[in-house]
Amino acid sequence: MSLKERINEDMKAALRAGEKARLGAIRLLLAAVKQREVDERVQLDDAAVLAVVDKMLKQRRDSIAQYQAGGRQDLADAEKFEADVLRAYRPAGLSDDEIRAAVAAALAETAAAGPGDMGKVMAALKPRLAGRADMAEVSKRVKAALTH
Repeated sequence: MSLKERINEDMKAALRAGEKARLGAIRLLLAAVKQREVDERVQLDDAAVLAVVDKMLKQRRDSIAQYQAGGRQDLADAEKFEADVLRAYRPAGLSDDEIRAAVAAALAETAAAGPGDMGKVMAALKPRLAGRADMAEVSKRVKAALTH
């Protein structure tokens, strides 16, 4: 079963169970997926659907921070709930050791020598780690490794 089919099945289950908040979050995700399909005139595969999920998670993280800074904990809690629903569609994350090993391997493969080679290293890592690790965190690790 593809990721998109799984999301559709979860939407039907939430509808039957009367879980309005969960249903709303899943419908937002499906709307974003359909919008991207219409814009690009393609059927999204699992990797592309995962990219949509990651983008929506990033938006939720930003919204949570803004709501908390503005003293609106009720809205922050709603965003946290949506983020939890979205996280269920991501594959299991990598451990710190696995990320560290992937960064070391990419540094060796690309023969990166300094901060100017960061783009090469990130280009090698993105297909391997996308959806399984926070790419902002990976970027920090690569930058730290290249500056030492």
